[in-house]
This record gives sequence, structure tokens and C-alpha cells, in this order.
Amino acid sequence: MSLEKVDECPLCREKFLKPFLLCKDHTVSGELFHVEQCANCGMTLTNPRPAMDEAGGYYQSSQYISHSSKSSSLIDRIYLIIRYFTIIWKYRLVKPYLQNNTLLDIGCGTGNFAGYCKTHQIDAYGIEPSSEARTKTTEQRIKVFEALEELPDVKFSVITLWHVLEHIYSLHDTLAKIKNLLADNGIIFIAVPNLESEDAKHYKEFWAGYDVPRHVWHFSKNSMEDLLLKSGLKLVHKEPMKLDAYYVSMLSEKYKAQGKLSIVNSMKAVFYAIKSNWKAKSKLNYSSIIYMAQK
Repeated sequence: MSLEKVDECPLCREKFLKPFLLCKDHTVSGELFHVEQCANCGMTLTNPRPAMDEAGGYYQSSQYISHSSKSSSLIDRIYLIIRYFTIIWKYRLVKPYLQNNTLLDIGCGTGNFAGYCKTHQIDAYGIEPSSEARTKTTEQRIKVFEALEELPDVKFSVITLWHVLEHIYSLHDTLAKIKNLLADNGIIFIAVPNLESEDAKHYKEFWAGYDVPRHVWHFSKNSMEDLLLKSGLKLVHKEPMKLDAYYVSMLSEKYKAQGKLSIVNSMKAVFYAIKSNWKAKSKLNYSSIIYMAQK
């Protein structure tokens, strides 16, 4: 597959992108990818990255669990358990903001979150570029489209991107389109991994939050807040995703152990997840953070 080079920072247009980490694709290809950081503002990115029209090949794996509901390993079962409780928690988080009862879940995967909202009489829509994942959304009875441009003329009171923005190549264009889809007083929920979390610092190149090359951007709180500001969005609240530290630490331990997760590794993962959440309290540097923003 061909790679493309990003020549400048998407936030400040600085052209000096310095080496940050060398990370391995543990899910699909086993290839190594460079992660670079802007020398000016600290924005971090996978560079070079797969050409956009070829990126889909890096999602074609039974191990890419967000496009599947299979539990063939301990990690998968942990993910599905965490996903079940997280879906309920997400619904309770967005429910107070559903003024016109419409919700758009971008990067909806197999449609579990939007489907859960549908069961609570929410008019739920989904966007999912993966044709394989879209075929699995039919049982959720939600309206799913391949791209934003295919949506009907609807304004949404809530738009969600649960661990999606880090995959999107055209950050500013996509956020501009999302902003136009938002109803007056509507709110966007954007969840992304946080490279300044304690678990990210501990696991370094093995941290599952990097997930190269599927994650083309790697956010800190500062870079995420700067992106929202430059996109004309007002940050109204940040919310931690504390359960993410456990799943991410489990995956990171698996990567460190070259694919074998033992009881000892699992116990280490739990320890570092607890440590990460505990240390995150003072500066909100959790493993993943939800940014809530309005026009």
C-alpha cells in the first residue's frame, strides 16, 4: 500500500514535524509507522500515513473488534462487556441534550450505540464508511449512511463521534460539515484517546491508543481544544472515560508481550489502569476524554 506524507501541522501550519515515536500496527499488518509531533504547537500525527483511498485495508481484520461483535479472545470479551456498560453510560450522558429527539452517530460501527438510542424512541442516524460494518447495523433498525453528504435534510440536537475523529483525514472540512448539521443549541460529543494520560506515558510505543495507522491524529487536551477553537466550536465541558484505561491497558500489555496476554499481564494492566485514573484526577488527563462542544 502507498503512503502519503503530511507536510505541515493541521493546526498551526508549522512545517517542522519532529520524530516522536515509532509504533507497530499490532492489529493488521505488523508494519512500523512513524509518529511525529509539531515543533510549534505539539499536535501529533502518524506520518507518513496510508493514502486515504487505501486506508480501508488496515481495517480488514477479525481483530478490529469495533466492526465486529465476536468474542474470540479474552480481550474481545472484555471489550464487549465494557462496550455494553459504556453504551448505557453514553446514552445517559447525551439524553439531557436531545431537545428535538434527533441523534447522529458518526463512525457508528455496527450501530450498537445508535441502536440503543433507537430503543429509547430517539430518531437515530448513523454514518459508517465500512461496508462490512454497515451490513451488521440492520438489526439495530437505524438509518445508516456511508457518508455525511448522503444524509437527508435534518438538523441534529446531538452529534456523537466516539473514538472517530482520530481516524478522519480532513479534520477541518469534516468539523465544518458536522457544525452545519447541528441544530441551534445542539451539542457535539467527541471522544478521543489522550496521549498525555498516565497509561500512554507508561506504555509509550506499545500504547494501544496510538493504533497506527488507523489513527492518523493523536490528541492532547491542548491540541483538541485548539482544533475546536479553530473550527468555530465552543468547548462547554470535558468528561473522562474511565473504563477506557482498563481496556487500553489490557491491549497494551498484550502488545508488549507480543500477542500473549497472561494472568500476570492482566493484573499489570488493571494496576496501571487504576494508577492512570488516579493520577488523572488533578489535570483531567484520563486515557480518553469526551469533549462537548457547541456552535
